[in-house]
This record gives sequence, structure tokens and C-alpha cells, in this order.
Amino acid sequence: MFERLPSSGPDLCSDEMFRKAGEKLHLHLPAKLVRPPPVCIQSKQKQRRCHLQPAKYHSYSSGWWGGGNYVRMLFIDYSSAFNTIVPLRLIDKMRSLGINTQMCNWVLSFLTDRPQVVRVEGGVTSGPLTLNIGSPQGCVLSPLLYNIYTYDCTASGSSTSIIKFADDTVVLGLISDNNEQPYQNQVAELALWCQSNNLALNIKKTKEMVVDFRRKQDSGFTPLIINGEPVERVPSFKYLGVHITEDLTWTLHTQHVTKSSRQRLYFLQRLRKFKVSPSILKTFYSSAVESVLTGCISVWYGSCTAQDQANLQRVVRSAERTIRASLPNVKDIYHKRVESRAKNIRRDDTHPNASLFTLLPSGRRLQSLNSRTERLKRSFYPQAVRHLNSNF
Repeated sequence: MFERLPSSGPDLCSDEMFRKAGEKLHLHLPAKLVRPPPVCIQSKQKQRRCHLQPAKYHSYSSGWWGGGNYVRMLFIDYSSAFNTIVPLRLIDKMRSLGINTQMCNWVLSFLTDRPQVVRVEGGVTSGPLTLNIGSPQGCVLSPLLYNIYTYDCTASGSSTSIIKFADDTVVLGLISDNNEQPYQNQVAELALWCQSNNLALNIKKTKEMVVDFRRKQDSGFTPLIINGEPVERVPSFKYLGVHITEDLTWTLHTQHVTKSSRQRLYFLQRLRKFKVSPSILKTFYSSAVESVLTGCISVWYGSCTAQDQANLQRVVRSAERTIRASLPNVKDIYHKRVESRAKNIRRDDTHPNASLFTLLPSGRRLQSLNSRTERLKRSFYPQAVRHLNSNF
């Protein structure tokens, strides 16, 4: 879910900051792999052979605990982002990216002179109206046009980054030595960019979260002000369907997932009372229950507590009793998703994390990834390497 997407324009964020935030947040973000030089060791048979030490993440985890660093995350909310796209400005940005004139003319024709009719209660019809701004809601092309429209919204410093997924935008700032000025400047630049590009920020729905694991934490942080309005600080935020908390635990997310899945089990029970066949019940479970239970599971399941994992599995057992058939185990689904995702990364030479899956000289196993913290050890990449090695 939270991977960095390739872009035809400038980088969406700083590689270094993206690495640092991703490793700590368990997200699938680029990391740097440092391979130590080969070390010759003596075997029991007194035969010298070359042995590679396990690879290590060059991460900032040590800086978190000993360097006095913490992260501030700003989750941006726009007021009707797709409806505020200016077609002529979008065309200028498409041309600056080298998109041919024929495509630019087609997009301009698509966005301008669009008729719209509104029907209200009582059969009253207003319109038709002619729209020359924005992109149609629900259109498959709208997210792509929005990405092109905002491609030049990038981070200006190495300690800040801007992560974008369609209109869901996050400003990430690594604060070192209590110096929050680069982060504050980045937020101010983003607000100025929005004003220049006809994007209205919804300050009331914009939230900030602080991730701080320092032993001696400050009693308070400098409040964030955007356009004269204070931004609310929250202990957790739901981003792309995943509940991220300030302590980077997943209990809150598993609670929401479990509750939502159990609510959908009611419909499964109703279908059984209607004498629906087991095959249809399994299909309904896979599409309506399992999809919610295992959404983005490769990101968070490895770091869940044993109690959280047991609560998730109880939902599966309840569904099995309803369907009267065996269903896939949550842990098995997790391993399958991790393996599939890791293999896709290995096959893609252009992926920024392809170097993390490096074969040993024997060609039979991958180079293991060491980590100094249990949090990093249970994140995606170390788990993926261990899982692939177990299946070699």
C-alpha cells in the first residue's frame, strides 16, 4: 500500500527521508542496503572459505533512540481536489513533461464544455450547466490527471518529504535537535503552492500526528498554523484504509478490522438461512469479509501482537462454522502475500528495493537483513527475506 510510485516528473519526495520514515513505520519504502566486506573464517575441517556477513539496514533507528529525533506527519485534506483542476494549467504541465500535442488537445477537449444536469427532490431539474474547470467525479482518468497536475509539488529539503497517492497527501518531517524550521517551512511552501494552483486546503479536516520515541520527550511541540488556523494534533489517523498510531502499534487497526469483519458475518449467516450453496458462501466470504480482514496485511500483520493475531483468526473460525467448510488461515494469507510481493520486487530491476533481495555467492539463499530493533526485524523486508530463504 504505501510504496513509492514511479513518476515521469521530478521525484515526489526525498529518497533519504522516504527511507528513514518507511523503515520506522513498517511501510514498503526504499531502504539502503550496506554489504560488509567478505570475511574469511576457519571451518572445523580447517578449510578456509569466504563467508559474507548478514546485510544490515543503513537506517536511522539508532538515531531515533539516541539522537533525539522524531517525526511529524501532516495529513492533508483538500476541498474537492478533483473539482478544482484548471484545464489550461494542466495542459501547460503536460507539455512541460513532454506529452505530445495530440494528447494535450484531447485532454483539453475532455475537460472543457462539459454539460451537467442536476435533479433535486420533486422532479425539479436545474441546468444544463457548462463546466470548464475540474475533472469528472468517478472517472478513471481523474486520478491520473490530478497526479500530473500536482507533479511539481515536491519537497524542498532533505529532512522533509511529500508522499502522494492521488489526492491523499502527507507531509513528513524528520526533526533533529528540536529544529522544526525545515518542517514548518515545507508546510508553508505547500500552502503557498495550493493557493497558486487553485487547491483549497480544508484545515478542519487536516490532521497532524507526532511519532516520538525519545526517552526524554518534550512536554509540548510547536503548534502548526496554516493560513492563520491551527492544525489539530491526533494520536492516530486512518490513511489509505490503515490506522496509523503515534506509537506505531497495530492494535487499533486490528480492532477496527475485526469489528468491521464481524459485522459482515451477519450477512453471511443470512445467506446460509436462505440455503445458499457453500461455494457461493465462500465467494461472498472472500469478497466481503476476507478482503476487509486482510487489507494491506503485508504491512501490519508481522508487527501485530499474538493477541491481535488471535482475534483476527477468531473471525475466520466463526465464518468456518457458518459455511461449514475450511477457510484460509490469516497467517497463511500473510505469508502468501509477502512472498508474492517480494517476488514481484525481485523481478523488477527498476524497483528501488530490488537490491535488498541479493543472492549469496552460493546462489541458494538470499542475504539476510540484520536489524537492531525488534520493530524493524518484524517489518516487511526482513520478514520477506526470511520467508523466501525458508522456501529455497
